[in-house]
Amino acid sequence: MAASSIIGREKEQKILRTICEEKEARLVAVYGRRRVGKTYLIKQFFNEQFDFFFTGSFETPMKVQLALFNEALQKYSHRQFSMPKNWFEAFGQLRDYLSCAQKERIVVFLDELPWMDTPKSMFIKAFGYFWNSWASTRNGLTLIVCGSATSWMIDRIIGDKGGLYGRVSRSIYLAPFNLHEVEQFLTQRKGIIWNRYQILEAYMILGGIPYYLDMLEKELPFDQNIDELFYRNGAPLRTEYDFLFRSLFKSASIYRQVVEVLAIKNKGLTLKEIKETIRDYNGGALTTALNNLCRCDFIRRYSSFGKKERGSIYQLTDLFSLYFLKFVAGHSGLDEHYWSNLKESARNAWAGYAFEQVCLHHISQIRAKLSIKGVLTNICAWSSPKHIDKDGTEWPGVQIDLLLCRGDHIIDICEMKYCKDLYTVTGEYEKHLRERANAFVHLTKTRDATHTILVTTYGLKQNMYSSGIYATITMNDLFLE
Repeated sequence: MAASSIIGREKEQKILRTICEEKEARLVAVYGRRRVGKTYLIKQFFNEQFDFFFTGSFETPMKVQLALFNEALQKYSHRQFSMPKNWFEAFGQLRDYLSCAQKERIVVFLDELPWMDTPKSMFIKAFGYFWNSWASTRNGLTLIVCGSATSWMIDRIIGDKGGLYGRVSRSIYLAPFNLHEVEQFLTQRKGIIWNRYQILEAYMILGGIPYYLDMLEKELPFDQNIDELFYRNGAPLRTEYDFLFRSLFKSASIYRQVVEVLAIKNKGLTLKEIKETIRDYNGGALTTALNNLCRCDFIRRYSSFGKKERGSIYQLTDLFSLYFLKFVAGHSGLDEHYWSNLKESARNAWAGYAFEQVCLHHISQIRAKLSIKGVLTNICAWSSPKHIDKDGTEWPGVQIDLLLCRGDHIIDICEMKYCKDLYTVTGEYEKHLRERANAFVHLTKTRDATHTILVTTYGLKQNMYSSGIYATITMNDLFLE
C-alpha cells in the first residue's frame, strides 16, 4: 500500500486498511460523483498492485465490453481464455484464474461498474452469482467495485433487493474536497501558492473536484487559468457539463432540466413548484431525479423551520454547475479572455450566492468555530411573506438561508456575506437584522434564544452598529480540517 501521494481521505484510507487486515472475503463499494477521485484513491492506496483490474467503457455494447474484459484477464493471468459469450462465462473465467492464485491476499478492482451493465446483459445477475457462489468464500479476497453513477451504485449494489442484498461488506462515499483539502492539493500536488481568497474563488468555480483542480497551472494568474479552462478554443471544461449528465444518468434530459430550473431560482423550489415548471414528466420521475441528484451532490434538500418533510425545498448547490450555467452555457465563444475581462459588478452578484453555497458545504467548520460540534444541531432555513397581525402590526417579508437550530435551545441565524475587505454593518443593515430576528421569533413562536452569526471573508469592522453580531466566522475558519 502506498498512500503517501493521497491528499486527505484519511477516513477512507483507514477503512481500506482495516479491510485489508481482515481474513474473510470483503466486497467494498466506492461511490461518489464523477471526477471526485475514486479511481485515484484506490489505485494509489494499493499502488496499482491488483490481481485483476478492469474498467467499464461508457456507452459500449456488451460484446465489446466482454472482449476488453477477456483482454484484461489474459494480461493478468498470463493465460489464454476463450472469448466469453456472456458475463456468466466471463466471471467464471475470472474465478478459474483467481482460484489458482497462491496468495493469502487477493485484490480485485472493477471500476465504473455501472457502465458494464448494458441493456439485456444480465450483468448484475452474473456479478451476484460470482460473488455468492465463489468469491465470498475465498478468504483473503478483497473485491472493490466503483462507479460514478451514484444512484446505480446505491440501488443495484449497496441497496440491492436481489442476489446482492446485504452482501456489501463496506460502502465508501467519496465527497468533494473541502477548502482545507483544496489548499493542500494546490500547494502540495500542484505547487500553486495562492492566498486563501484566491483558493476560495477557485473553489467557488470548480468546487472540490480534484480532476478540475488538477487542470490549474501554477505559471498562470488565476483569471487566466479560468479563461484557459472554459473559454479558449477547445477549452477542456467547455463540454464537461454535458458529459456529466450523460455519464451519470440514463435519462439525462430530466436531470438537466431540474438542475437548470433550480439554477434560475437561487433560494430553491419545492417539489410542487418544480412540477409546475417541468410538465413533461410525471411526479414519480421528478421525485426519482431529485433523489438521485441529491445523492450525486448536485442539489440539496432542506427543510424550512417548523415545516415537515413534504415542505422540503430543493436547491442547486453544485458549484461547477452554478458557474457553468451562469457564465459558460450562453457564452458566444468569441472572447477567449471572457473571465479576465468580465466586469466586477457581474462577478459580484454570482460570488455572493456562490459564497453562500461554500458556507453550506462547510457547516462542520462553522459548528467547530462556534464550539458546538458536540451539540445536536438541525440545519434548516426559513422564509415568510410580508405579514400583518390582527392588531395591525406589520412584519416585513423575511428570508433566512441558514439556521443552526441547536439542542441547547439556541438558534444561530447565519448571515453569509462575500466581501473583499472587512464587512461593515451600516445603520440600515443593523435595523434589517434586528427586524428580521424579531419577525422570526414572533412568527415562529420559538422560545429559543437567537444569535446573529456573520460568516464573511475577512471579518467584521467594529463600529457603532456591529454589536448586534453575536459571533463572526471568517474565511480562514472555513479552511479548518
